Amino acid sequence: MAVEFHPCVQGKLMSNIQDNRPLSPHLGIYSWLISNTLSILHRLTGFGLTLGLIPLALWLWGAAYEPQLFDCISQLATSIPGKLFLFGWTWAFFYHLGNGIRHLNWDMGRGFSLPDMAASGWIVIVFSFSMSIFTWTIILQKVGFDV
Repeated sequence: MAVEFHPCVQGKLMSNIQDNRPLSPHLGIYSWLISNTLSILHRLTGFGLTLGLIPLALWLWGAAYEPQLFDCISQLATSIPGKLFLFGWTWAFFYHLGNGIRHLNWDMGRGFSLPDMAASGWIVIVFSFSMSIFTWTIILQKVGFDV
């Protein structure tokens, strides 16, 4: 079964094959911009937030049904690696939130110029770090500075 293309498309496909050029843009053509990085980070933080729900669900399950599991996860969370994980999860939350708001603005048709895209990207980065630090400052003040 042969695939048939419209004559205009067929001509472009054949010229790309004959010229030995890729059919789509390649990473080597693009310069690395903040928008590339933020797009990848948005996907990674979404995945990280999803994975972070596993220990949270286990912790809640332990609180309701398994006291030993609850104690184990609570001890892990209060260790230095646990606090680093929780800080990273907090940062991922605020980054994903800020970048989601940025995408909502794009959905409304605002902020598509390159300077606006770069500025909103930096705003998201500053927002995510400042809110994470602010949140953990409050947490450590309430709980104590036992880092």
